[in-house]
Amino acid sequence: MTYVDGFVLAVPKANKEKFIKHAEQGDSVFMDQGATRIVECWQDDVPHGKQTDFFRCVDAKEDEAVVFSWIEWPDKATRDKAMSKIEDLMKNDPRMNPETNPMPFDGMRMIYGGFTPVVQLGE
Repeated sequence: MTYVDGFVLAVPKANKEKFIKHAEQGDSVFMDQGATRIVECWQDDVPHGKQTDFFRCVDAKEDEAVVFSWIEWPDKATRDKAMSKIEDLMKNDPRMNPETNPMPFDGMRMIYGGFTPVVQLGE
């Protein structure tokens, strides 16, 4: 069964193109490690809630956009094997190295986690 890593983060609106370039480089590493699909979504129709919302979950500032992303894996074993290599890849692969491909956002406010699908419709 597939496995999904999900992410929510706040990116300065002025860094949209930098974010896209960063994601294109970094995401290719996950594809090389066995991911089957990666989707990076820039805020478009995101309402402000009364109790909670995407903006609050990442403490987004007025000049930041919310990004919602996910990585699809064929199974959890493939994902776990890939994640076990991340630390080494961050040191040795320029696509993942923070010095050569710095994050254009505050990674401390990123929310992420791994999920097992329980309902799946379509492809």
